[in-house]
Amino acid sequence: MIPEDARSVRFRLGPPSVVDLLDQTKLPGELTRLLCTDGEMLHDAITRLVVRGAPAIGVAAAYGVLLTKVDPDMSAETVRRRYRETIALLATSRPTAVNLFWALDRMTNVIESADGLNVTALRDRLHAEAVAIDTEDVDMCHRIGRWGSEVLKPHRNILTHCNAGSLATSLRGTALSPLYHLHESGHRLHVFADETRPLMQGARLTAWELHQAGIPVTVCTDSMAGSLMRAGQIDAVIVGADRIASNGDAANKIGTYPLAVLARHHGLPFYVAAPTSTLDLGIPDGDAIPIEMRDASEVTHPVGHHSAMVPEGVAVTNPAFDVTPAELITALITELGVIHEPDRESIARQNPGRSARTGPNVSAASG
Repeated sequence: MIPEDARSVRFRLGPPSVVDLLDQTKLPGELTRLLCTDGEMLHDAITRLVVRGAPAIGVAAAYGVLLTKVDPDMSAETVRRRYRETIALLATSRPTAVNLFWALDRMTNVIESADGLNVTALRDRLHAEAVAIDTEDVDMCHRIGRWGSEVLKPHRNILTHCNAGSLATSLRGTALSPLYHLHESGHRLHVFADETRPLMQGARLTAWELHQAGIPVTVCTDSMAGSLMRAGQIDAVIVGADRIASNGDAANKIGTYPLAVLARHHGLPFYVAAPTSTLDLGIPDGDAIPIEMRDASEVTHPVGHHSAMVPEGVAVTNPAFDVTPAELITALITELGVIHEPDRESIARQNPGRSARTGPNVSAASG
């Protein structure tokens, strides 16, 4: 696990309030932090992937609401309107990661129930809610780690894709949390980290944090996974998720779906680890999950390359995520337990009484 001073999101209540982000665009070469002092700065930081990973985005956005400029001389309606404007802005930063909308939804509920509160009392309520979202994420990731460690215990050589570790959450990670639990208990592990093109989150981030924790890790290009499986070098695959539909279809970083197909062909278990906040019970299946399309420059000019890697004038597509159908997922690991062969019924049983949602109470809910 990464050291405390490298936590992805920290917050200081002002004035001025500051959302303090580890700049993940600079890793692994440079450990620097970006201090966001208003909603526009944080929106830009989320869009540019300074902070990334669905849970971490949700935590950052919750704290980001507190960057709204308000003062005691404003009317209650003006204060609430300004908070709503910040929420609406932050909701446009990333369309696929549902934790963003889940966190903003909670902050919106605080504002809408704020009748009779003065500016200071409302700010304190919002701060308490953001801290709760942060604290709950730490606890959820610990629980995912405990459940997932039991699932992964029979395996030694684990393949993962993108980064679903400490850098993507408040502290411990989702897909990497079981690996930390196993490592700390003395279980011998070896992790293969896909590069995860085009932004190389596996090579830059997952390999960095696993190496920091002393867990043996080998980086492989995305195209090597099938050959490694065929050679018997992979025992299981575990990934995170940015949004999971009510039937169990899971959206994760582009390149996840082919891994699931390869794992099924080679008879390997394919696990998805995510908190229940990543479940979107208002979406029927993966076809309804909005997929973020990112700038072509991420493909034409990969990380660290100043010259183009694609001929000028050639079309480029750059979807940030793909969807893995539930039938290819061996088990879904949440903080509440393990859902084997996830489907609509098994997901509903683990989340009784939970209401469906597709986003926050703002106009940009689906990006």
